[in-house]
Amino acid sequence: MDRQETDQSSPVEQPISRRSLLKGVGAGTLAVSAGGLIAACSSGIKGSGGSGSSGTINIGFITPLTGDLAGFASGDQFVLNQIKQSAVYKNGIKIGGKTYKFKINVQDSQSSPTTAAQVAQQLVLSDHVDMVLTTSTPETTNPVAAACQRLKTPCLSTVVPWESWYAGLGGDPLKPTTDFAYCSMFFFGLKEFIGTFSPIWNRIHTDKVVACQYPNDADGNAFRGGFEPLIRAAGYKVVDGGAYTDLSTNFTSMISEFKNKDCQVFSNCPLPPDFNVFWKQAVQQGFKPKIATVAKVLLFPADTVALGPLVNNIATDSWWGPYMPNKSSLTGISASGLANLYQSTTGNQWVQSIGSSYSLFEVAAEALKSVSDPHDHAEVAHALHNVNYTGMCGPLNFAAGPAPGVGIIDPVGVQWKKSSGKYPFEMVVVDNSLNKSVPIGANLEPTNA
Repeated sequence: MDRQETDQSSPVEQPISRRSLLKGVGAGTLAVSAGGLIAACSSGIKGSGGSGSSGTINIGFITPLTGDLAGFASGDQFVLNQIKQSAVYKNGIKIGGKTYKFKINVQDSQSSPTTAAQVAQQLVLSDHVDMVLTTSTPETTNPVAAACQRLKTPCLSTVVPWESWYAGLGGDPLKPTTDFAYCSMFFFGLKEFIGTFSPIWNRIHTDKVVACQYPNDADGNAFRGGFEPLIRAAGYKVVDGGAYTDLSTNFTSMISEFKNKDCQVFSNCPLPPDFNVFWKQAVQQGFKPKIATVAKVLLFPADTVALGPLVNNIATDSWWGPYMPNKSSLTGISASGLANLYQSTTGNQWVQSIGSSYSLFEVAAEALKSVSDPHDHAEVAHALHNVNYTGMCGPLNFAAGPAPGVGIIDPVGVQWKKSSGKYPFEMVVVDNSLNKSVPIGANLEPTNA
């Protein structure tokens, strides 16, 4: 189902050029691993399964525990401990009069697309998993989903813009009619990014010129091809700093361009180390936009350490936090309760990825409740495509998404602000345009205030 609309009254809904979007999201995502792991749509599939009549449901979980993206997985061990203590995963699930226990096989993608593809193939061919769950950026989720689609194994992904994920499987995000029958995901996309960021921009008086720091990778190309047209449709001018190589160390020419064009709004989607280098150089060289809205970086407290006070009032998107009025479908614990438990258990500040990782296992359980055979890959994949429930990430409807098997989370806009408590900085909600159920926590302030 394609939910894109063309209502002229709303710039968020403006159509995107097919050529520009596909040029963006297709680059770097269609060849994510060796061995040709991209597969075409499988239609009319019946029955393939792995574990036969076994009384154990074997779930693979692939996440970047190490490498440049490890911050995304910093709360995953805590989540796994909570999941294993829930009644469903501790005692098993009854399907067709038989109780099935769970086994969770955790694999590290090492923040590498090649490794992600390799461990996905290993889980399917050697460990015979019934389902693969995966999280955190296209570098992990895309090659995993591609391998599972080719090998006809149910796969559920999260924390990846849906357009990047869908294009990585070979789909057209502008005509998302192709059903990748074994793959499903939940998060949000470029429409939600602009719906979160443009209301923030509109509330700060600027010259409406946006500096765009987008790298030459899956996310960067998706933003260049799909987000820049949305920026223009929202009434802003784009200054693209160029498709730089990941892990660059010198952004002087880009910063000079942004200064020369008097860019007073900032947008990006780099790897965390790249933004740390860029932002420090920007401050040193006198580039101080009035409002900075960042994606893929500064999503977690650990990301703020390298910048210290320079992080103050930088805005980003939040798909989960203790301010969300959500609760677990497995245990009933609230979002705030889960965040507090994380802090008391680990001694670390809560991270929003614990909500999305937790929901992976909720969705898996919801799907399994509706099948007759948890080892029937086609039946389980079909069930994942049709999950409609409310849990730790709020309401998710996979049948009503912008593409088959895609569930959308409604994010909010937050700013990093100095904390009066134990931690130096904290995320505070400053805009709830897309999710009115979340209360505003503080006034929006200019980044350079």
